[in-house]
Amino acid sequence: MEILIARSKHIKYAQAISEEIDASAKVRGTGIARRSPEYIASKMEKQQAIIALSEGQIAGFCYIEVWGQGQYLAHSGLIVFPKYRGNGLAKIIKKKTLEYSQKCYPEAKIFGITTGKAVMKINSDLGYKPVHFSELTDDLEFWKGCQSCKNYDVLIRTERTMCLCTGMLYEGPKKGTSKKSNWKKLFSTKKRS
Repeated sequence: MEILIARSKHIKYAQAISEEIDASAKVRGTGIARRSPEYIASKMEKQQAIIALSEGQIAGFCYIEVWGQGQYLAHSGLIVFPKYRGNGLAKIIKKKTLEYSQKCYPEAKIFGITTGKAVMKINSDLGYKPVHFSELTDDLEFWKGCQSCKNYDVLIRTERTMCLCTGMLYEGPKKGTSKKSNWKKLFSTKKRS
């Protein structure tokens, strides 16, 4: 398994990523802001994404969005393709995205919004805390991205103070957790006896 910073050469996976994000949301019955293959490709071109590949096949993906003139970052579009689920890959991708974000934007506040229980657990394990939407960016461009979500009417009715999503802000690792990345360990090629 390779966990890499996505680049222009990975654009060939953009269509599949876009379709899998949409399909996954439909299966879960949750709201999600849809992203076109062109949008995903732009994230790859700008090196604002992490991609997981297994023997040349797309296994997972997550991208970074910059808001409020660099004061805030959001990690979005976290997806693991069905064949690769159940092995902790989503957490590894999210952690790698977090580490990369901190390196590229050390002063930014990092947040996410989600309706997914699994993503909330991953975020919590990595040091995110649930917060009120007022603690997230007030950049209107961010909130426009929610327009394609089936729950957008809730967000608008409440004047962006609440929705069915949970807002989570990164506050650092929980006490007793290691900062060392474990993605290499999880996907080592070492044979078991």
